[in-house]
Amino acid sequence: MPDRAPQPVDRQLPTDEARDLISLVRDIAQREIAPRAAEEEDAGRFPRELFTLLSESGLLGLPYDPEYGGGDQPYEVYLQVLEELAAARLTVGLGVSVHTLASYALAAYGAKEQQAEHLPAMLGGGLLGAYCLSEPASGSDAASLRTKAVRDGDDWVITGTKAWITHGGIADFYTVMARTGEEGPRGITAFLVPGDAEGLSAAAPEKKMGMKGSPTAQVHLDGVRVPDRRRIGEEGQGFAIALSALDGGRLGIAACAIGLAQAALDEALGYAAERRQFGKPIADFQGLRFMLADMATQIEAGRALYLAAARLRDAGRPFAKQAAMAKLHCTDTAMRVTTDAVQILGGYGYTADFPAERYMREAKVLQIVEGTNQIQRMVIARHLAGPESR
Repeated sequence: MPDRAPQPVDRQLPTDEARDLISLVRDIAQREIAPRAAEEEDAGRFPRELFTLLSESGLLGLPYDPEYGGGDQPYEVYLQVLEELAAARLTVGLGVSVHTLASYALAAYGAKEQQAEHLPAMLGGGLLGAYCLSEPASGSDAASLRTKAVRDGDDWVITGTKAWITHGGIADFYTVMARTGEEGPRGITAFLVPGDAEGLSAAAPEKKMGMKGSPTAQVHLDGVRVPDRRRIGEEGQGFAIALSALDGGRLGIAACAIGLAQAALDEALGYAAERRQFGKPIADFQGLRFMLADMATQIEAGRALYLAAARLRDAGRPFAKQAAMAKLHCTDTAMRVTTDAVQILGGYGYTADFPAERYMREAKVLQIVEGTNQIQRMVIARHLAGPESR
């Protein structure tokens, strides 16, 4: 039988440096990430040592300023790194995306003194971040958040509960959105809260359908005292910072979704080449070949969509609509492709002996995080038709 082993994605990269970077990421993924992915996900183990390795390799600050330890890479390249990591293990790819999201507020809106003090450790010093916007009663309606920050001299005292926090309980720093003023989006301010701050604690991790190795937990802030020098941006600017961060974060989720879908397609292709029925490989049956063709086409379309949005961002042009489109399309693609991969593997696809069922369970959450796909449709429609009538 001819060798039909999965081939690396043929990427169009802008520089030789970017090509070397992708080669480094593929080497780390093949040697350090993929071999342990199934076992560690089944055990619910978070691979903190892998994130230390990624930090030492310069992969936790790729799109940020080299002055503070960043990699100075365009989003076009950074997102393809995420895709490669997510294809090896979604917990790792999404974890890097969340860390990048958590670092964004300080990198984009922080004062020079703040950036010089904190960014080197955040981007290349082994720290791991978390992003705290959602709350138990404010998910899609994030502007209604209730966590409060009250001024006390040169400090702020923060009280409230954040929900659905990736890296909750293990993060070294939390970018926290809290209410400092009036109701609604204009009363929210961003803060950089250390993970060991007195009064900060995390609930037990959520018991999830998939991504069991990535801890998701409520984070409680019980009178956490934060000096004003850890306030990011102006008072009342926090919601604008949060939305700006999410535009880039949605592209991160889109890239992770395509990486997961690619892994599922590769698994389906490999199985279809080896599994024989009626005297020939099942990859020779037209019905199954059409499924594989559709899966590959959806993945290529998603990859093109997220890269087009990234190039707009890199050019300094508006990209929020395209980011929402990419998040919507790529995560829906991941759900379809992983489901089809299970179908191609048949009964074996429904067992934990093969990774297809894990891919399908993991894909579902990507349609929910960082703005559900229903919210993405609302964002896209507002760009097309304007705000809804009041």
